[in-house]
Amino acid sequence: MTRGIFSQVRDADNNYELTVPDGMVRAAAYEMVQEVAIDHRNNSDPLAAESEIESRVEAYRAEHYGYWLLVIAGVGIFCGCVGKSAQFPLHVWLPDAMEGPTPVSALVHSATMVAAGVYLAGRFYPFFTPEVRLVIAYTGAITLFLAATIAITATDIKRVLAYSTVSQLGYMMLSLGVGGWVAGLFHLITHAFFKSLLFLCSGSVIHACHTNEMPKMGGLLKKMPWTGWTMFVGCLAIIGAGLPPIFAFWPFGFGLSGFYSKDSIIAQAFSFWKQNPTHGMILFFAAAGGASITAFYMFRLWFMTFVGPPRDHHIHEHAHESPRIMYVPLTILAFFAIVIGWTLTGVWSVTDLFEQARWPGEAGAGVLLPTLVYPNEHASHESDVHLVAGLTAFSTALGGFLLATVFYGLRWLNPAEVRQQFAPVYTFLLNKWYFDELYDFLFVRPLHFVSGIVAWFDKQMIDGLIHSLARWTRGVADIDDLIDRYFVDGFVNLFAAWTWSLGNSLRGLQTGKLRQYVMLIVIGTVALTIIINFASAG
Repeated sequence: MTRGIFSQVRDADNNYELTVPDGMVRAAAYEMVQEVAIDHRNNSDPLAAESEIESRVEAYRAEHYGYWLLVIAGVGIFCGCVGKSAQFPLHVWLPDAMEGPTPVSALVHSATMVAAGVYLAGRFYPFFTPEVRLVIAYTGAITLFLAATIAITATDIKRVLAYSTVSQLGYMMLSLGVGGWVAGLFHLITHAFFKSLLFLCSGSVIHACHTNEMPKMGGLLKKMPWTGWTMFVGCLAIIGAGLPPIFAFWPFGFGLSGFYSKDSIIAQAFSFWKQNPTHGMILFFAAAGGASITAFYMFRLWFMTFVGPPRDHHIHEHAHESPRIMYVPLTILAFFAIVIGWTLTGVWSVTDLFEQARWPGEAGAGVLLPTLVYPNEHASHESDVHLVAGLTAFSTALGGFLLATVFYGLRWLNPAEVRQQFAPVYTFLLNKWYFDELYDFLFVRPLHFVSGIVAWFDKQMIDGLIHSLARWTRGVADIDDLIDRYFVDGFVNLFAAWTWSLGNSLRGLQTGKLRQYVMLIVIGTVALTIIINFASAG
């Protein structure tokens, strides 16, 4: 019976430990397998070589043959996830895809399509080696930080949410990369609700203002209370608003849905840091810093849109609350953005559902990186780890919120002065780290250059050859036309003229007079008789 992929990589007989499949071991030990086959080429038993190779596979595996292939396969699978979930360096497409209607963005670009890459990484998780998971972790960390910093300077309300989506997808990948399988997929669920809410709220705002630019908005909360307060709930959910265990009456704190999922990710990052000081420190601070930046740019968005004096009085005068068919879904999503992460013992728990689906076995230690150790995800639930993670998540989110409040809510500080003081940094972030220019230089321009050469070769060489053949063919056809017209047709026409002339000459004999015909018959008969008699006499 053919074994499935999972059973080949994590065999129950091996306690579900990560194992290089036999096929990869044989492929990596190709030369030794060939030597065994050559030694048995004169053996009468055709299965002897196969039996000896099979007996040596474990020895080859013990020498880590095929491990590199398993690493390459894992990275290859993850590359598909990178493109699908807009991870660095293939993150540039998602913000440009936000030009569609906001309901499409709410469904496709926050809860389904772009989440497919995270889902694939989660489903394929048991096959990833520790080295591959580290690649996933660093890719997620870079993505979440890069996208969050770009969102700070964006002024298009949907583009802010687009880069927020990229950043949150990076959070999920970071969680998977540091061993937080449940935490990463848990954040995938909570993110679907509050990001869909935020996109639909932005659509409601755009519907009322007929513009995407936040600098033209302001003071909309009184005119759009349903949209404003539901979007406020979405902003609280995405920053992980809540009370850590030290302040709350629940052992794991109390807050909105994003509080629990983001807290789980930071707790797993902290647990990973305890086992891997170098890598863990970088990844932990990336997660914590990203949480703070997220809180800043989300409440920057909310304050610029709904609070403060109107910046464009024409837009403000014509702004209005969206109809019931638009704001009722917002209230439903706001409700789930609050409660979807709650654990109601015996009733509902997303994390319990994921625990039931958890794959057996542990990540183990790395082979190419022997010091890389992955802690059990349940270790992040210990009180000392969770306390640190909860306080970190709370303090970073609070810091980002307060900073946004000072700049855009209370307006005690002028953002324009900060932009002027840090002009190079602001320009760098406003231009999205110059990735568009970099990719234009590295890929677009070379592609245009090569395409220009190919187009020139096509026009000048291939088309030139075809045009020359066409002209030569036309010349031959003209000569053939002359031959056909003056020789072939001339001979035929001349023969036809002769025939016509002869026919006209003979037509005079056809008078239609019976006596003349009888006379000619008689003359002919007499002539034939004379000729025959002369011939007989001779």
